[in-house]
Amino acid sequence: MDYAFFQEYWWFLVSLLGALLVFLFFVQGGQSLLYTIGKTEEERTMLVNSLGRKWEYTFTTLVTFGGGFFASFPLFYSTSFGGAYWPWMLILLCFVMQAVSYELRQKKGNFLGHTTYEVFLVLNGFIGLLLFGTAVGTFFTGSEFLVNKENITQLSMPVISTWQNPWHGLEAAFSIRNLLLGLAIFFLARVLGSLYFINNIHNTNINNRSRKQVLINAIPFLVTFLTFFIWTLCAKGFAVKPETGEVYMQAGKYFFNFIQMPVVGIMMLLGVVSLLYGIGVGVFSSKSTKGIWFAGLGTVLAVLSLLLILGYNNTSFYPSVSDLQSSLTIRNSSSSLFTLKAMSIVSLFIPFVLAYIFYAWYLMDKKKIDNKEMQNENNAQY
Repeated sequence: MDYAFFQEYWWFLVSLLGALLVFLFFVQGGQSLLYTIGKTEEERTMLVNSLGRKWEYTFTTLVTFGGGFFASFPLFYSTSFGGAYWPWMLILLCFVMQAVSYELRQKKGNFLGHTTYEVFLVLNGFIGLLLFGTAVGTFFTGSEFLVNKENITQLSMPVISTWQNPWHGLEAAFSIRNLLLGLAIFFLARVLGSLYFINNIHNTNINNRSRKQVLINAIPFLVTFLTFFIWTLCAKGFAVKPETGEVYMQAGKYFFNFIQMPVVGIMMLLGVVSLLYGIGVGVFSSKSTKGIWFAGLGTVLAVLSLLLILGYNNTSFYPSVSDLQSSLTIRNSSSSLFTLKAMSIVSLFIPFVLAYIFYAWYLMDKKKIDNKEMQNENNAQY
């Protein structure tokens, strides 16, 4: 277990958190469908309460994802969050709006009314996902920053990373490839949100509309994701020479990563098959409510494989288009060996935490939400 092992171990954990986060975005996807699936106040209350019992999982995973990146790869955290701060600040604002909305929507004396907070939830579902997707897209397309570790000795301004344009991350939204990934995550979240409603709510009208939305959103998801995926496989990637750490452009780098790491390639294939099967269950099976689990597993496997090809096999996971040699890899941006070892001991508790989450999820979903339950004010808490 040398330094390289712990660097790769922590890249896997961070990637797994990112994959779980994308699955949990079904909450944001469901929020964007509040007025599409919920046609009455009672139906929207059912939708909000269904999502309200899970929104904290998404928020906590997002914070843990950021915290994990900060602890294991601090140079990435300081470069991206310190340089491309506008997208991350706006994403944080969207999630703060979400938290406030769930807490205040049903509060007595709420002078803004239900509708205002429902609109906040819808905006979180639209804007938050698009911003997150375009920000992650820069992992494949690159960003404009410079890294000079010698600057740490400058007492007047010890800033290692500097952004090279005044947009500070917002320029990512003007890249078609980044937007394709943002739209793919947005439509995928709406598919997952619809499948979740089918699984969690016992209401014929909501069920029928949700199945319709699975198909409506699956089509643009497949178009945007496949376009992004094929484009990425065919484009030049940011490769690293292991002997010197030099970064260079290599044609078909991400395609070769799948070939040279067959386990990751198989994981992507299984993820796509499972996701498509879950979508098929949601669209064509009028009785089954299990589509969310197949689609959710497929989402985690597919996203995990995409993130793994970014960090493994001598690849730069956060490339710089201003200066290739400023690009970040798991080798040049990680914490010290001591820090990674210490955190690895704590990470051994992750399976127990996941077991608790699954058990709590099971208890919350043991009984499906229905109209009768929402008529009780104690149950309709959101």
